[in-house]
Amino acid sequence: MTSTFISHELKSFWRAKNTGKNIAVRIVMGLLILYLLGSILVIGFALDKILEGIYKNQDIVAPFCGILLLYFLCDLLLRLQLQELPTLKVQPYLHLRVKRNTVIKYLSAVSMLSFFNLWPYLLFSFFIFKVIAPDSGVAALAFFVAITGFMVFNNYLALYIKRRSNLNGWIFLAVSAVLILINAGDFMWHFYSIKAISYSFFGKMMTTPALALVPVALAAVMFYINFLFLKANLYLEDLNANKASSYKNSTDYPILNRFGSVGDLVANEIKLIFRNKRPRSALIMGLFFMLYGLFFYPNPAFKNNEGFKVFVGMFMTGIFIINYGQFMFSWQASHFDGILVSKVKFTDFLKAKYLLFTGVSTVAFILTIPYVYFGWRVVLIHFVMYLWNLGVNTTIILYFANRNHRRIDLSKGASFNWEGVGATQLLVSIPLLVTPFVLYAPLRYFVNSNVALAVLAAVGVICIALRPFWIKKLEQDFITKKFKLAEGFRAK
Repeated sequence: MTSTFISHELKSFWRAKNTGKNIAVRIVMGLLILYLLGSILVIGFALDKILEGIYKNQDIVAPFCGILLLYFLCDLLLRLQLQELPTLKVQPYLHLRVKRNTVIKYLSAVSMLSFFNLWPYLLFSFFIFKVIAPDSGVAALAFFVAITGFMVFNNYLALYIKRRSNLNGWIFLAVSAVLILINAGDFMWHFYSIKAISYSFFGKMMTTPALALVPVALAAVMFYINFLFLKANLYLEDLNANKASSYKNSTDYPILNRFGSVGDLVANEIKLIFRNKRPRSALIMGLFFMLYGLFFYPNPAFKNNEGFKVFVGMFMTGIFIINYGQFMFSWQASHFDGILVSKVKFTDFLKAKYLLFTGVSTVAFILTIPYVYFGWRVVLIHFVMYLWNLGVNTTIILYFANRNHRRIDLSKGASFNWEGVGATQLLVSIPLLVTPFVLYAPLRYFVNSNVALAVLAAVGVICIALRPFWIKKLEQDFITKKFKLAEGFRAK
């Protein structure tokens, strides 16, 4: 049956309408992956020399054991963001005489073909052969078994989390936050040492090789959990059965009820974000960029550079507007024709976009308040750029949205996916990044920075107050562009 699945996937690939484009993308991806694997291979070959240079006159086995667990934590974080789910479309087989276990085993086996599973062998094999194996061949074998166990565990844990996240987007955010906090607890707050924990396990394998069976057992348990989850949710009706019974009229977010039909549209947009990989990645990247200031504010070189703080403030409070908004209305490409013929007023559609941007940017500003540690003026700048984002950048984004007619397939993953990217995204970045400095720079130079910030805040507030005017103009512009947008979104 495995050969049949492979044959069907190959036929599906070669018979697709955009086969030529897919081949070109895969060639580029293949070259990039080969470059990454080659770079990792070089690092792995010289790992013993690198550790000798860092830990001079010390036994390098100890730091090697210390970095293994840290590597697998980072590997899990990368897998959650980049690793794709197996692509077999199981629906056509469900009404045939094909055992569900056969389909699930195929999906589980295919997932092991990820290039992430090669990384630990390329990175650590040379060190094990060159340093550990000459002293103890059994210990070297134990290290290979343990690394394989953790690799398989990470593989199926990442797939399990991503599949659960397709049902509830908050799971992905919660797991990502936990992984970030685990690393922050070591490197920022120093509550514990991941390296010490890693050495306490891998270091003992030098004398107790049987410990290598622990990660193997964890991998077996994770495989079984993943297997049971797939088996329980293989049918579409099983995946949606509970949702149908718990569906609430209007919106599942009570705070949006007061906005009427606009609130319903925002609720649908939120569900679109949480239930699909690529828009969800835009939100997650926005959360990661809340740490952007930590890379610059502690740096003495940027301490007195207020212009740079303006850029950082605009970026952190408006990153979602930039990341997610640049693909308006491509997120709705698959059902754009339905929007055109529905009873939904385009005015409400635009109001929903404004409301979504306002809500997410408000949360982003609140998350940047702890930067008061670097001074109250930093928070003041963030607030000014928050107003600027709500007033100016939201309107700029929606203006260029009427000119972006590239389709995005929500069913595709976010990693290495350039679908929907075009000249519009390059053009929109210019006014977003340049416009505030056109006002700020001359005012700060000829007057002072307080006046420059006051003008930016005033322009932001005025543009927020003029939203009904901008919505009317955007609607008129949309009417002249809607058929071209619809035609572009139909192209697959």
